[in-house]
Amino acid sequence: MRILHTSDWHLGQHFMGKTRQAEHQAFCRWLIEQVHERQVDVVLIAGDVFDTGAPPSYAREQYNQFIVELRATGAGLVVLGGNHDSVAMLGESRTLLAQLDTRVVPAVGNALEEQVLVLERRSGEVGAILCAIPFIRPRDVLQSQAGQSASDKQLSLQQAIQDHYQQLFALAEQRRAELGGGLPIIATGHLTTVGASASESVREIYVGALEAFPTNAFPAADYIALGHIHRPQKVGGLEHIRYCGSPIPLSFDEASQQKEVLLVELDSIGLHQVEALPVPCFQVLHSLRGALADLPAQLVEVAGEGTPELPVWVEVLVSSDDYLNDLQARLATLCEGLPVEVLRIRRERGGTQPGLAREARETLDELNPEEVFDKRLASEELDDDLRRSLQGLHREVLAELREEPA
Repeated sequence: MRILHTSDWHLGQHFMGKTRQAEHQAFCRWLIEQVHERQVDVVLIAGDVFDTGAPPSYAREQYNQFIVELRATGAGLVVLGGNHDSVAMLGESRTLLAQLDTRVVPAVGNALEEQVLVLERRSGEVGAILCAIPFIRPRDVLQSQAGQSASDKQLSLQQAIQDHYQQLFALAEQRRAELGGGLPIIATGHLTTVGASASESVREIYVGALEAFPTNAFPAADYIALGHIHRPQKVGGLEHIRYCGSPIPLSFDEASQQKEVLLVELDSIGLHQVEALPVPCFQVLHSLRGALADLPAQLVEVAGEGTPELPVWVEVLVSSDDYLNDLQARLATLCEGLPVEVLRIRRERGGTQPGLAREARETLDELNPEEVFDKRLASEELDDDLRRSLQGLHREVLAELREEPA
């Protein structure tokens, strides 16, 4: 059986004043071509289909159009909810989409059997059993207890998530036996695992409760398809536990990554092979760094990858202690006549200036809400446990605000 493992599409992302609509359209077209060419049986999206809980109408249209076009290929689709996705929005169309060979699991429900799916090959034969596990919110599996420390909450949530995986895996084994055995079992997840390498566009989703899920807590599935981390990677060097990463770079620190989707082949014995399919670059991004005098040559170099119709998007990190009020105007002059757009200008932190003087020069667009809160906490004399608890509560509030209420 052939599974195409992908995740973290973030349809509708608004990137520093720019839409990613054209990139996502190009990616969807390319993905449909791969399904055709590789005779894929099922496409699996392991969370974060959308960038926000209330995506723009064009993003919803892209999602629906992809489902229609994928059905014409003969492949099935499984969509898992991520921390960016709205449970209500994904769930509202699941009954309708089931008629188009698309199964949607927006959140963990009370009926465990609804998360155990039987996957079929193009021929109609049963090919695998799937433990379809979306992003797990703490409230889905855990009741808050008064007086718990931050470390106690971490352990409780880790155990609750581990128990959820084990219960689903037991149900999958039972379903396999009912079908006569000889079927591989696949599991999914949308979380951070121990040792995973993230990027700046990845929001911490269990901060204050569970920082990372240990690899040995996963069940003995033949393949574990993970989402949430945007950099493709094996977890702990294990061939069968993988992040496929996002299909397009979602932040400038992802610009140099080769994006990919994973073609996973399984048979009655288990995992046969995993092939990384490189995703073409649909929009060139570059992060430039140096003193102002170094930038003209760098801008000319990256401009060679752009065109007037599709300019290169650039982030500039100026490594200078001199505060220049006209930095933006100077860079605009340097870019005149070049197919380059500077989307973000930052000053490198560090250097010889005293800390308070440097921080006074930072603007809010250089900091995210977590950094602002952490800087405020740093000015208080707090013990480590209380500091972590406050950081966890702050991030949980942010997470609630960032998603549409279910």
